[in-house]
Amino acid sequence: MKNATLLLSFCSLLLLNSCGVFKPADSTTSRRPTTGRAGSGSATSYIRADITAHASELLGLKYKFGGNNPRQGFDCSGFVLYLYQNAGIDIERVSRDQAKQGKEIPLSRAKPGDLVFYKRPGKPVFHVSVIVEAGVNKLVVIHATNSGVIRENVLESKYWEPKIYQVRDILN
Repeated sequence: MKNATLLLSFCSLLLLNSCGVFKPADSTTSRRPTTGRAGSGSATSYIRADITAHASELLGLKYKFGGNNPRQGFDCSGFVLYLYQNAGIDIERVSRDQAKQGKEIPLSRAKPGDLVFYKRPGKPVFHVSVIVEAGVNKLVVIHATNSGVIRENVLESKYWEPKIYQVRDILN
């Protein structure tokens, strides 16, 4: 009888999970939006919110060169790739190729879900981050750095601010 009750509880949990009613707090699972596609108004807003919420869930994960999933860790472009793929958006693997996708937009028009690319003078793009908050004197991003996946205002960073190269909208 005890085994039957346990089996029934397990099956109920599986059913609830597959219906989307129960979602465990496990940031290693991938998530996909259930409606819309990039570029279609409110669907784009939904995708932007999904990307930024998922990025926040991954804060604190470790850095791993070449990493592109929560179990092994992330490098910067692997982090962006993971977020966008889980939102149903195709994007290139490395930051210098990601920097050619979508369209460049002025910093003043940056929105959550847009990407910030960084470079040094005379060198190619070397880093990417995803915007989670933008405003006057504020460009808060989440990115995979040598310190792991972190959140910071790059306009207040003596390291990142001078290296900002461009902001790109991949979703519209």
